[in-house]
Amino acid sequence: MALVWRPYLTLALFFSLAASGFPRSALRLLAIRSLREGLGTNDIEVYSTTINCKVTSRFSHNVITTRAVNRGHEAKEVFFDAELPKTGFITNFTLTIDGVTYPGNIKEKEVAKKQYEKAVSQGKTAGLVKASGRKLEKFTVSVNVAAGSKVTFELTYEELLKRHKGKYEMYLKIQPKQLVKNFEIDVHIFEPQGISTLDAEASFITNDLLGSALTKSFSGKKGHVSFKPSLDQQRSCPTCADSLLNGDFTVTYDVNRESPANVQIVNGYFVHFFAPQGLPVVPKNVVFVIDVSGSMSGRKIEQTKDALLRILEDVRKEDYLNFILFSGSVTTWKDQLVQATPENLQEARTFVKNIYDQGLTNINDALLRAIHMLNKAQEEHLVPERSTSIIIMLTDGDANTGESRPDKIRENVRNAIQGKFPLYNLGFGKNLDYSFLESMALENQGLARRIYEDSDADLQLQGFYEEVANPLLTGVQVEYPDNAIQDLTQNSYQHFYDGSEIVVAGRLVDEDMNSFTADVKGQGALNDLIYTEKVTTEKITLWKGAVPTSLSWLDTVTLVQDGLSVTINRKKNMVISFGRGVNFVVVLHQVWKKHPVHQDFLGFYVLDSHRMSTQTHGLLGQFFHPFDFEVSDIHPGSDPTKLDATMVVKNHQMTVTRGSQKDYRKDTSMGEKVNCWFVHNNGEGLIDGVHTDYIVSNL
Repeated sequence: MALVWRPYLTLALFFSLAASGFPRSALRLLAIRSLREGLGTNDIEVYSTTINCKVTSRFSHNVITTRAVNRGHEAKEVFFDAELPKTGFITNFTLTIDGVTYPGNIKEKEVAKKQYEKAVSQGKTAGLVKASGRKLEKFTVSVNVAAGSKVTFELTYEELLKRHKGKYEMYLKIQPKQLVKNFEIDVHIFEPQGISTLDAEASFITNDLLGSALTKSFSGKKGHVSFKPSLDQQRSCPTCADSLLNGDFTVTYDVNRESPANVQIVNGYFVHFFAPQGLPVVPKNVVFVIDVSGSMSGRKIEQTKDALLRILEDVRKEDYLNFILFSGSVTTWKDQLVQATPENLQEARTFVKNIYDQGLTNINDALLRAIHMLNKAQEEHLVPERSTSIIIMLTDGDANTGESRPDKIRENVRNAIQGKFPLYNLGFGKNLDYSFLESMALENQGLARRIYEDSDADLQLQGFYEEVANPLLTGVQVEYPDNAIQDLTQNSYQHFYDGSEIVVAGRLVDEDMNSFTADVKGQGALNDLIYTEKVTTEKITLWKGAVPTSLSWLDTVTLVQDGLSVTINRKKNMVISFGRGVNFVVVLHQVWKKHPVHQDFLGFYVLDSHRMSTQTHGLLGQFFHPFDFEVSDIHPGSDPTKLDATMVVKNHQMTVTRGSQKDYRKDTSMGEKVNCWFVHNNGEGLIDGVHTDYIVSNL
């Protein structure tokens, strides 16, 4: 698991090829332009493209590696372009030319463009990230490659996967633009909570063909997806030389949830995941603020109306709603919010069907009208007390009448809302100030989303509404003791929506801290709710060298570090996994607290799939594999109720006593009685060496 606080997206890479002895004449900056000709030009063969993704605890580490060779007789410019998720960030990029590697120098968004332009003027190789479609940013770079030379592009980016409609989504853009001899996507997922579902789909290939090139599997905590089409499977037709690999490849999965929350700790940091299920939906008070200015004419307004009609089919009867239309002026469907009764919904459909475009764009007055309407509804108890308010605005342009200054509009809206409810801004098309919409939404606890002018724009609008259609909690606060936690990420949320997840990360004040409590508070549809996670560090201590990490049996906690996973299931067991399929289970066996003899104890169990090598040793390791023994001369012992015998094992002869023990593999609480032979004198003769060889003093 990794905890990273980084800029939203790193945007520029610069290379010191000339300074490293690479001929300056061979360097030519690639202007950002449409690369319809593919990754290379004639004589440039891309012979390998691999995308390796490793996901641990929702955090993905992705490496895109493309290898090409110039088979021509003169130097050629080779292009590399990769489309990355907008929520990802580049952590490394290298060019390797004929075995010599040139590392990229990654710059933050604020300084990227200036340094990119400077690199142009100096003739250096540089790359720049630009927006590309709904979910992606495009990174592009080029370099001249001498005749017969090979070049390798390797780009590394990371991303925290978000839960969306009940699933985590990894989104990859596939567009090699030519047949590639070795093309492979390899995804490995490790989730300490266990994987409940895993799927993969491609938009550019039929299910029959996908099935023969795709493998996917998951079991327990591990999942794997591999997409490896052959050259024939890549062809757009049996005799074609062009590739059909051009579209989206999406991996989705979800995790097991025994409790609403899960806490994972590593190296003094923690991540707190929270996603309750089965709660009743909180009623919504929704005002749709719709731009009907002249620029919305034609297809845009028709798609907007189609989307609103679909949304009205999904509005719950407990919800309240209204429509505000704005152009040069502002008009409303109703004077106040009305409940979504069948009669009102039918009237709303009629209203939506009669929407038409007209005039200019008065964003300021429309939003202030919506805010006033929601405030009035709450103050005058026109809506249920336990309901939540939302504004959803759709516009395709900039404010050009009334108050048209973006900063002033933001100030007016911020002062009017006063943090009471979120504002969601949907920007339709390209001709608008999206940064203005995004900033205004974020400072009012909402978000902005681009709606692209494609044939499915109405589905995009409907899809967004589905994301916010089912609030389960409002006013969510995730609280920790002030003296326990520092460097905390966002821990206050206006809403928790069904199918999403709240993620809070922070750093422990003291890595050796005994315990801390995490409280999640929110208002539900019926009552106020408090979820308490007791993260304590009594009883269990894990050591990395001289550095201890302490955990407890009192809750479900997972630690992932350096290939080792330790999961504690509250008052039940501890599962330890490392390497490839090496698994142990430590079961907490609890007995009656007033028992005169017995106390709680731990049972250490090796699973059948332990996969330990023959060289594995230690107190338990020496018994992982079968060994020969012989029992003879069974006779009465010093205890008349028990038998003694002679056992020969490892060329040692010893006296053993017949007795019984509990086997807890099938029944972890009561156990199953089994007969066994007890070895005396701390296992002398049975174990290698003596028992003191296996005692660690600081335990």
